[in-house]
Amino acid sequence: MNNMRMLAQEEETDDDIDVTWEDQQRINTFSKLNARVRVIEERRDELKQEKEALDDLSMELELADEDQPVLYKVGETFLHMPHSRATKRLLHDQSVLDKELSGLEEKKEECEKGMKELKVSLYAKFGKAINLDE
Repeated sequence: MNNMRMLAQEEETDDDIDVTWEDQQRINTFSKLNARVRVIEERRDELKQEKEALDDLSMELELADEDQPVLYKVGETFLHMPHSRATKRLLHDQSVLDKELSGLEEKKEECEKGMKELKVSLYAKFGKAINLDE
C-alpha cells in the first residue's frame, strides 16, 4: 500500500540550489566510497568465517593424535600432512588471515573517514535536499 502525505514546510526542498560540477564529483566520490565499504564488509565477513574454521581446526589439532597424518585443506584440495607440519601451516594461515583482516579494517576506516568529511560538506550545502544515509 502506498502511503502518501503532504510534506511539511521544513521538509520541502529548495529547488534553487545549483549542483556544481565539484558537488557532483563529491557525490560520486561518496558513492564510490560507500560501495567500497560494502565490498570490504562482505570480504571481512568471509574472512571471519574462515577464521572461525581455522580456530575450530586448531582445537581439533590439539585433540588429534600426533603420530597420525592430518587432512589439511589447501585451496579446494585436502592434503595429508604430518601433524607438526599441519600445525605450522595452521599458525601461518591464521597469521596471514589476521593481517588481511587488519588491512581491511584500516581500508574501511579510511573510506568511512572520507565519507564523513564528504557528508559534512554536502549536508552543509544541500541540507535535507540530499540523503547520504542508508
